[in-house]
Amino acid sequence: MAAENQTQVTEFLLLSFHGQPFLFILFLLIYLATLLENCAILALVSLDPHLHSPMYFFLSHLSCLDLCYSSVTVPKILANSLRPQATISYSGCLAQMFFLMWCAGTECALLALMAYDRYAAICQPLRYAHAMRRGLCVAAATSCWLWGMLDSALHTLLASRLSFCGAVRLQHIFCDVPPLLRAACSDTRLSRLALHTASLFVGLSPFLMVLASYLRILLAILRMPTATSRSKAFSTCAAHLLVVALYFLMANLNYNRSSSGSWPAVDTLVSALYCVVTPMLNPLIYSLRNQDVRGALRKVLGAHG
Repeated sequence: MAAENQTQVTEFLLLSFHGQPFLFILFLLIYLATLLENCAILALVSLDPHLHSPMYFFLSHLSCLDLCYSSVTVPKILANSLRPQATISYSGCLAQMFFLMWCAGTECALLALMAYDRYAAICQPLRYAHAMRRGLCVAAATSCWLWGMLDSALHTLLASRLSFCGAVRLQHIFCDVPPLLRAACSDTRLSRLALHTASLFVGLSPFLMVLASYLRILLAILRMPTATSRSKAFSTCAAHLLVVALYFLMANLNYNRSSSGSWPAVDTLVSALYCVVTPMLNPLIYSLRNQDVRGALRKVLGAHG
C-alpha cells in the first residue's frame, strides 16, 4: 500500500468490560489467587530442602512463568475496565505482545519437559538421577526460556513492520498477534505464515511430546501391582493431562483460527482461559495437590503459627 495512505499509529483502542463490575471483580480475584498460589510455590520450593528435586525445580519455573503470564495482561485489562475508553500505546502493545508470546512459547516447551521428567521418574527410575541431574535441568529450563524468547522476537519483529490505516480498534482485550493481523492494512501473509509455522514447532510438537510421555506413563501405571497405587497415579496424571490439554487447545484456537471465523466474545473467552485461568489452575493441579508440597506448607505455617 502506498505510504501516503498509511497512518503512523500511536495507540490502539481495545475491547473492555467497562461498566461490568462482576467481570472486574472476577478477573481481580483470579489474578490475586494466581499471585498468592504461585508465590507460595516459589517460597516453598526455595525454603524446603525436600523440594530441591528436578520436579519441583521445573514447577518453580512454571510458577514464575505463570506470574509473568498473568501480570503481562491482567493489570492492564483491569485498568482499562475503569477507564471510559480502553487504550494501549503502540509501543506498549508491541511490548505486551512480546512478553505474552515469550511466556506462551516457553510454557509449551516447559510443559513438554515436565512431562518427560515424570516419564523418566516413573518409567526409568534407575536412570532418573543421572538423566535429570542438576546441570542438565538448568540447561533444559534455560533452553525453554530462550526458545520462547526467540519465537516471540520473530513475531514481534514482523508485527512491527505492519501498517495500519485510520483509527485502529483491536477486537480483543489485550494485544496479541491475531488481532493485530486482522487490524493491519498491509500485507500480512508473511506474519500469518510465521504464526502457523510456529504453531507446529512451538505448539503442536511439545503437545505430541506430552501425549507420548503420558501414554508411556499410563502403560507403566497399568502394570502397578495394587489398585490403590494405580488409582492414585492415574488421578494425578489425569489432572496434569487435563490442564495441559486445555492450555494447548485454547492456544491453538487462539492462534490458528481464520480471521473470518473470529468473534470478539469467543476470542475474549479463549484468551481468558489460557492466559488468565490456566496460570491460576497450574499451582492447584501440579503442586498444591501434592503431599510433599502440602507437608512443606504445613511446616512453614506451623513454624510461624
